Amino acid sequence: MKFQVCLICFYLAQVKRSYRCDQAVSAGAGAGLLQKLGRVLREKAATDLERITKGTSKTREKLGVVDELFSYWTLEDSEDTLEQLEDLLITADFGPKTALKVVDAIRGDIRSGLVKTRNDVRTRLKQSIVDVLKASGKSSDLEFPDAKPAVLLIVGVNGGGKTTTIGKLAYKYGSEGVKVLLVAGDTFRAAAAEQLAGWAERSSAQLISATSPKQRPDSLMYSAVEQAMKDDTDLVICDTSGRLHTNIGLMEELAKCKRSIGKRMPGAPHEVLLILDGTTGLNMLNQAREFNETVQLTGLVLTKLDGTARGGAVVSVVDELRLPIKFVGVGETVEDLQPFQAEAFVDALFPDN
Repeated sequence: MKFQVCLICFYLAQVKRSYRCDQAVSAGAGAGLLQKLGRVLREKAATDLERITKGTSKTREKLGVVDELFSYWTLEDSEDTLEQLEDLLITADFGPKTALKVVDAIRGDIRSGLVKTRNDVRTRLKQSIVDVLKASGKSSDLEFPDAKPAVLLIVGVNGGGKTTTIGKLAYKYGSEGVKVLLVAGDTFRAAAAEQLAGWAERSSAQLISATSPKQRPDSLMYSAVEQAMKDDTDLVICDTSGRLHTNIGLMEELAKCKRSIGKRMPGAPHEVLLILDGTTGLNMLNQAREFNETVQLTGLVLTKLDGTARGGAVVSVVDELRLPIKFVGVGETVEDLQPFQAEAFVDALFPDN
């Protein structure tokens, strides 16, 4: 009898402990759960290099001549080779400034005697590009607050892949038990709200849309964050209308959306991500400058990388603005939106034979 009582007491103690743990996880989900899931997604991506490799095939093919160039490498003719390398990087949309920075790093190591062989120069090239991608010192992980909800504001020009990226993020986090709220802030395009509704259903997320054609996007986002705070939502992802970076009026409206979110929840949005279409090449640099000036970006998402040979352009954007890349899109499926890892990206561009 005493043995049975002990077993019952032990069972009850375990139940209480489990309950307390559940309560603690729930209370800290705003940061702890989301940060943990971010690590899980990153670790999963690290074991799925095939997607990045496949998704960068066109850019890699364009850079393939680099290996041919190194095959003729001699230390005596290194300066001529470096000048040709700089030209090759520029043709792959690295941009003159960034290409020069990458090559100068190699040149410095040659002069100091650290680089002597063709393998040395190839290794130093890859490390130099990684160094540029990490020069900001900012994390490529999404940064979340201690309190719920975490709020993401997604911006970019028309056709860049904003809504699709939002849907993929919602699916990734929603499938792991995160309570997600999507905000259809693109009030100018009815199809955007319909597309987002499809993603909300697919990812079991809630959706807030404009209740009337006259509702302003900044007002909608204020109400959405207010509801999220009441409903104990973990993650709010706000879509916005695509706009040309040269349209001052529309860009100011975007700034209003950000201010409106901050009025309801000080410190929010916690991430302002710019979606960049990889097929636009160095044109994305001007876009990034203007959006950053208007809404102070915290990170970049590079989409459609699988459809372009101009993926090197994003290195120039990072170099210019000192902003981290958070995700890259290398295909159409949900799993093809990958957390960005500089080393994996550069390895995909210059794979070891």
